[in-house]
Amino acid sequence: MVAFSQVSVGYGGRAVLEGVDFVAPQGKVTALIGPNGCGKTTLLKTACGLLPPLAGGVTVAGRAKAGMRRKEWARLCALLPQLRETPALTVEELAAHGRYPHLAFGRQLGAGDWEVIERALEEMGLVEMRGRRLGKLSGGERQRAYLAMALAQDPQVFFLDEPTTYLDIGQKYEMLGLVGKLRGRGKTVVMVLHDLPLAFAYSDYVAVLGDGGLLAFGESGAVFDSGVPDRVFGVKGEKVMLNGREEFIFTRG
Repeated sequence: MVAFSQVSVGYGGRAVLEGVDFVAPQGKVTALIGPNGCGKTTLLKTACGLLPPLAGGVTVAGRAKAGMRRKEWARLCALLPQLRETPALTVEELAAHGRYPHLAFGRQLGAGDWEVIERALEEMGLVEMRGRRLGKLSGGERQRAYLAMALAQDPQVFFLDEPTTYLDIGQKYEMLGLVGKLRGRGKTVVMVLHDLPLAFAYSDYVAVLGDGGLLAFGESGAVFDSGVPDRVFGVKGEKVMLNGREEFIFTRG
Protein backbone atom coordinates (compact mmCIF):
# COMPACT_ATOMS: atom_id res chain seq x y z
CA MET A 1 0.00 0.00 0.00
CA VAL A 2 2.79 2.48 0.95
CA ALA A 3 5.83 1.61 -1.14
CA PHE A 4 9.26 3.11 -0.42
CA SER A 5 11.48 2.58 -3.47
CA GLN A 6 15.16 3.26 -2.79
CA VAL A 7 14.16 6.48 -1.03
CA SER A 8 16.64 9.01 0.28
CA VAL A 9 15.27 11.76 2.54
CA GLY A 10 16.66 14.81 4.27
CA TYR A 11 16.81 18.59 4.29
CA GLY A 12 18.76 21.07 2.20
CA GLY A 13 20.13 18.34 -0.01
CA ARG A 14 21.69 16.49 2.94
CA ALA A 15 20.40 12.95 3.30
CA VAL A 16 19.63 11.52 6.73
CA LEU A 17 18.34 8.23 5.29
CA GLU A 18 19.36 6.64 2.00
CA GLY A 19 18.19 3.67 -0.04
CA VAL A 20 15.11 2.90 2.08
CA ASP A 21 13.18 0.14 0.33
CA PHE A 22 10.13 -1.65 1.76
CA VAL A 23 6.34 -1.84 1.44
CA ALA A 24 3.96 -1.15 4.32
CA PRO A 25 1.14 -3.62 3.54
CA GLN A 26 -2.47 -2.67 3.02
CA GLY A 27 -4.76 -2.97 6.03
CA LYS A 28 -1.86 -3.41 8.46
CA VAL A 29 -0.09 -1.29 11.07
CA THR A 30 3.58 -0.58 10.36
CA ALA A 31 5.77 1.08 12.98
CA LEU A 32 8.90 3.10 12.18
CA ILE A 33 11.40 2.83 15.03
CA GLY A 34 14.99 3.93 15.50
CA PRO A 35 17.26 6.10 17.64
CA ASN A 36 16.44 9.78 18.12
CA GLY A 37 17.46 11.86 15.13
CA CYS A 38 17.75 8.90 12.75
CA GLY A 39 15.16 10.31 10.32
CA LYS A 40 11.89 8.58 11.29
CA THR A 41 9.75 11.72 11.12
CA THR A 42 11.56 12.93 8.01
CA LEU A 43 10.70 9.65 6.28
CA LEU A 44 7.08 9.92 7.41
CA LYS A 45 6.79 13.49 6.12
CA THR A 46 8.25 12.40 2.81
CA ALA A 47 5.81 9.49 2.58
CA CYS A 48 2.79 11.74 3.05
CA GLY A 49 4.07 14.34 0.60
CA LEU A 50 5.17 17.16 2.92
CA LEU A 51 8.80 16.77 1.86
CA PRO A 52 10.14 15.78 -1.57
CA PRO A 53 12.48 12.77 -1.62
CA LEU A 54 16.12 13.45 -2.42
CA ALA A 55 16.17 10.25 -4.47
CA GLY A 56 13.83 7.37 -5.21
CA GLY A 57 10.11 7.64 -4.65
CA VAL A 58 7.12 6.84 -2.48
CA THR A 59 3.73 5.71 -3.71
CA VAL A 60 0.48 5.41 -1.77
CA ALA A 61 -1.97 2.89 -3.21
CA GLY A 62 0.20 2.87 -6.33
CA ARG A 63 0.06 6.64 -6.75
CA ALA A 64 2.62 9.40 -6.20
CA LYS A 65 1.72 12.86 -4.97
CA ALA A 66 3.32 14.55 -7.98
CA GLY A 67 0.58 15.64 -10.35
CA MET A 68 -2.25 15.01 -7.87
CA ARG A 69 -4.47 17.81 -6.63
CA ARG A 70 -4.30 18.66 -2.94
CA LYS A 71 -7.86 17.49 -2.19
CA GLU A 72 -7.36 14.31 -4.18
CA TRP A 73 -4.23 13.49 -2.16
CA ALA A 74 -6.07 14.31 1.10
CA ARG A 75 -8.76 11.78 0.19
CA LEU A 76 -6.01 9.19 -0.11
CA CYS A 77 -4.00 9.82 3.06
CA ALA A 78 -4.09 11.73 6.34
CA LEU A 79 -1.28 12.91 8.64
CA LEU A 80 -1.46 13.41 12.40
CA PRO A 81 1.75 15.31 13.25
CA GLN A 82 3.39 15.14 16.65
CA LEU A 83 3.47 18.90 17.24
CA ARG A 84 0.61 21.19 16.31
CA GLU A 85 -1.19 24.26 17.57
CA THR A 86 -4.49 23.85 19.41
CA PRO A 87 -7.10 25.75 17.39
CA ALA A 88 -10.04 27.53 19.07
CA LEU A 89 -12.50 24.89 17.89
CA THR A 90 -14.90 22.46 19.48
CA VAL A 91 -14.41 18.72 19.08
CA GLU A 92 -17.25 18.58 16.55
CA GLU A 93 -15.88 21.52 14.55
CA LEU A 94 -12.48 19.87 14.35
CA ALA A 95 -13.98 16.57 13.20
CA ALA A 96 -15.97 18.46 10.55
CA HIS A 97 -12.71 19.77 9.06
CA GLY A 98 -11.99 16.20 8.00
CA ARG A 99 -14.77 16.39 5.41
CA TYR A 100 -13.36 19.37 3.51
CA PRO A 101 -11.33 17.28 1.01
CA HIS A 102 -14.65 15.76 -0.09
CA LEU A 103 -16.43 19.09 -0.68
CA ALA A 104 -16.61 20.86 -4.01
CA PHE A 105 -15.72 24.56 -4.04
CA GLY A 106 -18.37 26.56 -2.18
CA ARG A 107 -20.31 23.49 -1.11
CA GLN A 108 -21.53 23.18 2.47
CA LEU A 109 -21.53 20.06 4.61
CA GLY A 110 -24.50 17.88 3.76
CA ALA A 111 -26.46 15.21 5.58
CA GLY A 112 -24.07 12.51 4.36
CA ASP A 113 -21.07 14.43 5.66
CA TRP A 114 -22.65 14.86 9.09
CA GLU A 115 -23.35 11.13 9.22
CA VAL A 116 -19.65 10.45 8.65
CA ILE A 117 -18.70 13.00 11.32
CA GLU A 118 -21.14 11.45 13.79
CA ARG A 119 -19.71 7.97 13.21
CA ALA A 120 -16.18 9.29 13.75
CA LEU A 121 -17.18 10.91 17.05
CA GLU A 122 -18.92 7.72 18.17
CA GLU A 123 -15.95 5.54 17.27
CA MET A 124 -13.59 7.79 19.21
CA GLY A 125 -15.92 7.99 22.20
CA LEU A 126 -16.38 11.75 21.82
CA VAL A 127 -20.13 12.19 21.38
CA GLU A 128 -20.54 13.62 24.88
CA MET A 129 -17.58 15.96 24.33
CA ARG A 130 -18.63 17.28 20.93
CA GLY A 131 -19.24 20.82 22.22
CA ARG A 132 -16.07 21.10 24.32
CA ARG A 133 -13.19 23.32 23.24
CA LEU A 134 -9.96 21.54 22.35
CA GLY A 135 -8.02 23.68 24.81
CA LYS A 136 -10.11 22.28 27.65
CA LEU A 137 -9.33 18.63 26.85
CA SER A 138 -6.69 16.35 28.30
CA GLY A 139 -3.86 15.19 26.07
CA GLY A 140 -5.53 11.85 25.45
CA GLU A 141 -8.90 13.44 24.67
CA ARG A 142 -7.25 15.87 22.26
CA GLN A 143 -5.48 13.02 20.45
CA ARG A 144 -8.82 11.24 20.07
CA ALA A 145 -10.33 14.42 18.65
CA TYR A 146 -7.63 14.69 15.99
CA LEU A 147 -8.05 11.02 15.19
CA ALA A 148 -11.80 11.64 14.79
CA MET A 149 -10.98 14.37 12.28
CA ALA A 150 -8.77 11.95 10.36
CA LEU A 151 -11.52 9.31 10.47
CA ALA A 152 -14.02 11.82 9.07
CA GLN A 153 -11.53 12.49 6.27
CA ASP A 154 -11.91 8.79 5.42
CA PRO A 155 -8.49 8.25 3.79
CA GLN A 156 -7.03 4.89 2.84
CA VAL A 157 -3.79 5.51 4.75
CA PHE A 158 -3.11 7.14 8.13
CA PHE A 159 0.36 8.56 8.87
CA LEU A 160 0.82 9.07 12.63
CA ASP A 161 3.87 10.80 14.10
CA GLU A 162 4.40 9.73 17.73
CA PRO A 163 0.66 9.40 18.51
CA THR A 164 1.38 8.50 22.17
CA THR A 165 3.58 11.51 22.97
CA TYR A 166 2.59 13.36 26.18
CA LEU A 167 0.11 10.61 27.14
CA ASP A 168 0.22 8.65 30.35
CA ILE A 169 0.54 4.86 30.18
CA GLY A 170 -3.21 4.23 30.26
CA GLN A 171 -3.83 6.79 27.52
CA LYS A 172 -1.06 5.24 25.40
CA TYR A 173 -2.77 1.85 25.46
CA GLU A 174 -6.09 3.52 24.70
CA MET A 175 -4.66 5.40 21.73
CA LEU A 176 -3.04 2.32 20.23
CA GLY A 177 -6.27 0.41 20.77
CA LEU A 178 -7.95 3.06 18.62
CA VAL A 179 -5.23 2.60 16.01
CA GLY A 180 -6.18 -1.07 16.01
CA LYS A 181 -9.74 -0.02 15.15
CA LEU A 182 -8.42 1.67 12.01
CA ARG A 183 -6.83 -1.61 10.97
CA GLY A 184 -10.12 -3.35 11.71
CA ARG A 185 -11.74 -1.06 9.14
CA GLY A 186 -9.19 -2.10 6.52
CA LYS A 187 -7.15 1.10 6.82
CA THR A 188 -3.37 1.16 6.46
CA VAL A 189 -1.41 2.81 9.27
CA VAL A 190 2.23 3.91 9.19
CA MET A 191 3.33 5.41 12.50
CA VAL A 192 6.48 6.62 14.19
CA LEU A 193 6.85 5.27 17.74
CA HIS A 194 9.66 5.69 20.24
CA ASP A 195 8.20 3.23 22.79
CA LEU A 196 9.68 -0.14 21.78
CA PRO A 197 7.35 -2.42 23.80
CA LEU A 198 4.27 -0.70 22.35
CA ALA A 199 5.69 -0.67 18.83
CA PHE A 200 6.14 -4.44 18.82
CA ALA A 201 2.94 -5.22 20.71
CA TYR A 202 0.61 -3.13 18.55
CA SER A 203 2.18 -3.27 15.09
CA ASP A 204 1.93 -5.94 12.42
CA TYR A 205 5.17 -4.85 10.77
CA VAL A 206 8.21 -2.95 12.04
CA ALA A 207 10.85 -0.98 10.13
CA VAL A 208 14.07 -0.35 12.07
CA LEU A 209 15.91 2.78 10.93
CA GLY A 210 19.42 3.85 11.85
CA ASP A 211 22.96 4.42 10.61
CA GLY A 212 21.55 6.34 7.64
CA GLY A 213 19.30 3.60 6.28
CA LEU A 214 16.89 0.74 6.80
CA LEU A 215 18.36 -1.87 9.12
CA ALA A 216 15.47 -4.34 9.22
CA PHE A 217 11.88 -4.71 8.05
CA GLY A 218 9.32 -7.47 8.45
CA GLU A 219 6.59 -8.84 10.66
CA SER A 220 7.03 -7.53 14.19
CA GLY A 221 7.80 -10.91 15.75
CA ALA A 222 10.41 -11.72 13.12
CA VAL A 223 12.13 -8.35 13.49
CA PHE A 224 12.14 -8.76 17.28
CA ASP A 225 13.69 -12.24 16.98
CA SER A 226 16.34 -10.96 14.57
CA GLY A 227 18.13 -9.16 17.40
CA VAL A 228 18.45 -5.99 15.32
CA PRO A 229 16.48 -3.84 17.80
CA ASP A 230 18.69 -5.08 20.63
CA ARG A 231 21.83 -4.04 18.78
CA VAL A 232 20.46 -0.69 17.60
CA PHE A 233 19.14 0.41 20.99
CA GLY A 234 21.66 -1.37 23.22
CA VAL A 235 18.95 -3.33 25.03
CA LYS A 236 17.91 -6.90 25.68
CA GLY A 237 14.46 -7.91 24.47
CA GLU A 238 12.23 -10.59 25.96
CA LYS A 239 8.77 -11.91 25.07
CA VAL A 240 6.34 -12.66 27.90
CA MET A 241 2.68 -13.66 28.11
CA LEU A 242 0.53 -11.30 30.18
CA ASN A 243 -3.21 -11.88 30.50
CA GLY A 244 -3.15 -14.10 27.45
CA ARG A 245 -1.39 -11.50 25.31
CA GLU A 246 2.18 -11.52 24.06
CA GLU A 247 4.08 -8.52 25.40
CA PHE A 248 7.60 -7.30 24.77
CA ILE A 249 10.00 -6.18 27.49
CA PHE A 250 13.27 -4.37 26.87
CA THR A 251 15.97 -3.89 29.49
CA ARG A 252 19.46 -2.46 29.34
CA GLY A 253 21.78 -5.06 27.84
